[in-house]
Amino acid sequence: MARSSPPAVPRPQKPALSWWARARRDKVLLLMAIPGLGLLLAFHYLPLLGNLIAFQEYLPFVPLGRSPWVGFENFAVIFNGDLEFLNALRNTLVITLVQVVFVFPAPIALALLLNSLLSERIKRIVQSVLYLPHFLSWVIVIAIFQQILGGSGLINNLFRSQGIETVDFLGNPDTFITLLTSQVIWKDTGWGTILFLAALTQIDPALYEAARVDGASRWRQLWHVTLPGIRGLIILLLILRLGDSLTVGFEQIVLQQGFVGRPASEVLDTYVYNNGVLAGQWGVSAAVGLVKGLVGVALVLGANKIAHVFGEAGVYQKQ
Repeated sequence: MARSSPPAVPRPQKPALSWWARARRDKVLLLMAIPGLGLLLAFHYLPLLGNLIAFQEYLPFVPLGRSPWVGFENFAVIFNGDLEFLNALRNTLVITLVQVVFVFPAPIALALLLNSLLSERIKRIVQSVLYLPHFLSWVIVIAIFQQILGGSGLINNLFRSQGIETVDFLGNPDTFITLLTSQVIWKDTGWGTILFLAALTQIDPALYEAARVDGASRWRQLWHVTLPGIRGLIILLLILRLGDSLTVGFEQIVLQQGFVGRPASEVLDTYVYNNGVLAGQWGVSAAVGLVKGLVGVALVLGANKIAHVFGEAGVYQKQ
């Protein structure tokens, strides 16, 4: 007759540590975090006080709180349909839409392509080459494009040597958004693959083996195993991208605004710079920047709510 095993004795639960006890336990980590928190406070949270300018007729040479208060007058440029502001808003939305459609999926496609390479050595070499443009400043990137596409660049010099009419690649308003999109893809797609490659390594190989046993082709494995495995990361990054959707690359655009002109290249960030820093309309520019930030927050919260409806975690968990 088999002996019955003795009943398992439940382990006593440790009492929850107080906040002070946890702080003492993790004091080394907290000390290491102090410099980062200091930078965050100094350059992200304290500057939020500058939003008071949006409700003032700001004078740069007097203390922040002593400029005349004008209430919501600075917001009139937004709600009364100022043509320059509307043009900047239209350009911003068009560039955002194009970049969400073409730029956002590019790192995903590249990560899937790199993940399909069998040789780890070739994969590392390709990754290193693709990461390199991310570490170049926009000044260097624009200079490279000028040397290739400019009026005296490589392509136009080739056209001249063959008796072909030159093309104004950099100063054509009709192709400016295409130019911006191609620059962003070339510069940042390689760097954007890092998170997706890390997520791909977390997919259980047994799922691929089971799919192959069931007769699934490579495309079926991609659709039913790979993409569901990284779906949560894709949704998370898309939500964050929507929150930053009204920011479309100030440095990249302002460096090329002289070539193509303000009507075709003015976006909200350059509008704030041109009217605030250069023209001295500090209150109006601060009002536009404040509304842009509030819209970004609303987009993040709304997109996160939609993600919860479809069963995804989003940026933060549903309480």
